[in-house]
Amino acid sequence: MAVTVFRLNGQFLDVAEELARPAGLTAAHWQVLGAVIEAPLPVAGIARAMGITRQAVQRIADILADNGMVEYRRNPAHRRAKLVAPTPQGVEAVKRIGPAHAVFADRLCEALGDDRAADVDRLLRELSETLEALAAEDRG
Repeated sequence: MAVTVFRLNGQFLDVAEELARPAGLTAAHWQVLGAVIEAPLPVAGIARAMGITRQAVQRIADILADNGMVEYRRNPAHRRAKLVAPTPQGVEAVKRIGPAHAVFADRLCEALGDDRAADVDRLLRELSETLEALAAEDRG
């Protein structure tokens, strides 16, 4: 399973790079922006949500901030862990990806069939939740 997921991750990253490029983003930039598009999060929260390291998120968030795509805000829940929030420019960049992303998603669902695509999504979520539960058992 792991080797298949590694390959699938690489394939999705290739697709994400192609989709993000016209908006001036990379797949990693899109991933971090996507995590905060609904609500600001601290770097650690983005890392947990996206399954990547806190250090990688911090590096990407700093690049996005330098490019005016996100801003750091005061976090009322934590003095030192600032919130990462998209700027209007960041929101617009993600919106520019939307149409091409929708076209690709439609093609993928059509190729698999809508019911099968929904099953794949459900199974991948279950796999992720199971891995989280096993990791929690190992820590606990």
